[in-house]
Amino acid sequence: MEVNSKFTSLFHRPRCLAAAAPGGKAKLTHPGKAILAGGIAGGIEICITFPTEYVKTQLQLDEKANPPKYRGIGDCVKQTVHGHGVRGLYRGLSSLLYGSIPKSAVRFGVFEYLSNHARDEAGKLNSTRGLLCGLGAGVMEAVVIVCPMETVKVKFIHDQSSVNPKYRGFYHGVREIIRTQGIRGTYQGLTATVLKQGSNQAIRFYVMTSLRNWYKGDNPNKAINPVVTGTFGAIAGAASVFGNTPLDVIKTRMQGLEAHKYKSTLDCAVKIMRHEGVRAFYKGTVPRLGRVCLDVAIVFIIYEEVVKVLNTVWKTE
Repeated sequence: MEVNSKFTSLFHRPRCLAAAAPGGKAKLTHPGKAILAGGIAGGIEICITFPTEYVKTQLQLDEKANPPKYRGIGDCVKQTVHGHGVRGLYRGLSSLLYGSIPKSAVRFGVFEYLSNHARDEAGKLNSTRGLLCGLGAGVMEAVVIVCPMETVKVKFIHDQSSVNPKYRGFYHGVREIIRTQGIRGTYQGLTATVLKQGSNQAIRFYVMTSLRNWYKGDNPNKAINPVVTGTFGAIAGAASVFGNTPLDVIKTRMQGLEAHKYKSTLDCAVKIMRHEGVRAFYKGTVPRLGRVCLDVAIVFIIYEEVVKVLNTVWKTE
């Protein structure tokens, strides 16, 4: 009972925000604006960074037992372009684009909703609450959007590396997956995805909240330059990569065309450790690091700028 009381008080929204804040009353972002701005940011970002995501996924699927098809990042890009042209680096983009827009929309919408209720009387969100709000946003986006989206994306990319690709496009691929495996076929690796996305957003929003609080000091409404926002985003992205790459590797294996080899998320982790060693858990770290840092920096910059525009045309206070 005491735990429930503490949890409730943690997210209880104060009646008067930032009454004594030096910068005036703290300005909150309406969840509706967050959903719209997040969707726009997610769509633009994925179009810019997808090739690095493609290479990362290919390297993670390139298991030692095959034997390895690629000798590294450069070789993966070279073979893909040679065999499928530059467009090959964008195979699977449609499935990720269709999911990236609602994913970012859900992430920022849920985060702003939770954070608006978690701020103190000065309108400030501390790092711990930022972490919890990020965790909530990550779990929600994992269940609603990310798991089915990532499963389809990984199957598409894995399918291209097979001798006779069987998916002719996004809709055909989704139809075939559901026809042969049912809806469950689009929810493979749910546990790993929830763990990955939850920890991902918890780490990122914890770092972003900490850096923002440090930068703003006692003025919660102090403006942040887009370059500074991008720098903070890149740092948050790097922290999340080093914090949960093993979960990302397990998730990718659980969603690939050979997912049937694993009985569960734990079984997948055990088999990777037994047959490939600890280093296998960090396969694709370099390309993922580059993509995620750029990804998070771009998303936060676009998100913040779109919110500024929306604030001028959409009055919610």
